[in-house]
Amino acid sequence: MQILNQDIKDGSFKKAYLLFGEEAFLKMSYKNRLKDAVTAGDTMNFNHYEGKGMDINEIIGIADTMPFFAERRLVLIEDSGWFKGGAGGEEMSAYMEHIPDTTCLVFVETEVDKRSKLFKAVKKYGYAAEFGRQDASQLGRWAAGILSKNGKKITGRTMEFFLSKTGDDMENISSELEKLISYTLGRDVITEEDVEAICTTQVSNKIFDMITAIANRQTRKAMDLYEDLLTLKEPPMRILFLIARQFNQILQVKELMGQGMDKSTIASRMKLQPFVAGKIMLQAKTFSREQILSYVNLCVDAEESVKTGRLTDRLAVELLIAKTY
Repeated sequence: MQILNQDIKDGSFKKAYLLFGEEAFLKMSYKNRLKDAVTAGDTMNFNHYEGKGMDINEIIGIADTMPFFAERRLVLIEDSGWFKGGAGGEEMSAYMEHIPDTTCLVFVETEVDKRSKLFKAVKKYGYAAEFGRQDASQLGRWAAGILSKNGKKITGRTMEFFLSKTGDDMENISSELEKLISYTLGRDVITEEDVEAICTTQVSNKIFDMITAIANRQTRKAMDLYEDLLTLKEPPMRILFLIARQFNQILQVKELMGQGMDKSTIASRMKLQPFVAGKIMLQAKTFSREQILSYVNLCVDAEESVKTGRLTDRLAVELLIAKTY
């Protein structure tokens, strides 16, 4: 991001940029910033293409066209599939070295194969920026900066609680921050009570609470959380997937704890937010290794029961939740 920020600040743009990675909020943000910086609001020299099946020859023809009364032409290409072997990738990779100095190509992709010719060509003739999930400290600084600009203060403890409810999706965090700012109008300090009152708990957090309830033999509470998720239109099979993923993470964390690793090391090894790693470590202590493995197997059995038609998806998850040790 430093290179992108510098290029935007200096107005010195490369011939091609690739924006990719899991963090959609950052991709969208830098896509818009590049667009505004290169075109300065000029729509005459801006072309936008999106989706598979685009006409590569048309795009190359546009890219070869001199800008009209401007320094540069911007061609924005989104979700082409060219970086995953889609038709057009070979032609575009061959075209990379022939892009005019007056043209800037910006690719925004969901999936990228770093071994592809086009990816290597963009790296050679332009810049490829990967936007991964941000860690807790980065998210905390970013969120605190937004609050500060709006005249709000928040403690580190309250920020950690806030992020534990929102998860690490920056778009969701931004939305929840807007709610917090509006809710605390007239006050400058945001409290945990404010976060609890106004911020929406993400599905993954409800899954975490559900598994905590299972560990504490609170079957009724676990079932109530399941009903909440169904009310929110979450498909039972997605809930089953999240439960299975959670138990797999608990198993991995328990094994790493057994090797003497601390929270920060486990978070780094498993690519988790530190506060998430800490919560999973607490769960890992409540289960024996055999119990965790049993639940992992139960998740596999539940999925198989649905796929073979022995159980409905909703009933399969209910039976899984009701199984206690």
